[in-house]
Amino acid sequence: MSDDAVPAGLTAIIGAGVMGETLLSGLVRAGRRVDKLMVGEKRPERARELEQRYGVEVVTNVEAARKADTLALVVKPQDMAAVLGELAPELRAGQLLVSLAAGITTAFIESHVPDGVAVVRVMPNTPALVDEGMAAISPGSHCDEAHLAEAEGLLASTGRVLRIPEQQQDAVTAISGSGPAYIFFVVESMIEAGVHLGLPRATATELVVQTLVGSAKMLRETGTHPTVLREQVTSPGGTTAAALRELEVHKVRAAFLAAMEAARDRSRALAEGS
Repeated sequence: MSDDAVPAGLTAIIGAGVMGETLLSGLVRAGRRVDKLMVGEKRPERARELEQRYGVEVVTNVEAARKADTLALVVKPQDMAAVLGELAPELRAGQLLVSLAAGITTAFIESHVPDGVAVVRVMPNTPALVDEGMAAISPGSHCDEAHLAEAEGLLASTGRVLRIPEQQQDAVTAISGSGPAYIFFVVESMIEAGVHLGLPRATATELVVQTLVGSAKMLRETGTHPTVLREQVTSPGGTTAAALRELEVHKVRAAFLAAMEAARDRSRALAEGS
């Protein structure tokens, strides 16, 4: 197929799981024309669901690779090699692959596709579901500013986007990629503590969730360092000081560091195929 026959600005999303649909719905809400979008999805029932919900064309992965200028690869890391093997015969120089698979390097993808295909690596996170995502993007060796801007535009439909060197991606995976799970774990623990202290579960849940939302808003809107905000809540000899002392005794800060190092190391292992 000649380049002249490629529809301008056509984007295909390969993989219609939770994150794939999140990206699709974000693009639609952001004003991307549905006739400029398509989805690669093999399951017939899922294809019908997406067609009915968004009015988007659902095609095979091969057809998506043949027609699209940009392909967002929203697949599991362990499935990436197989998906690239399916797409590669149809890919051509100048196309853009945007990979949202944890731990998969741009070099790995470039080694499985024709020379000149541009690759951008992305680490998203699940708050993209509510348009509050944090995505970090890194260019591959054939990626120019236009390619990077296109990837940035895709991810900006579901939240904030930050450009970083690829060597920082494993750390980003540990911080923001896996980060929502740490926050949910803390929230879960605080709710259980509230119940233990005699509060109804619904009351404890409302107290904790709104405290989290309000605290996050303070961090974003004031720009004040978290240490300063923490100290503003901590009166000498008060209740907060007593609680924080227990967290320090139990080495919670060190536990967070160890947890994020473990996540980083696992991201590196995924990149090595282990």
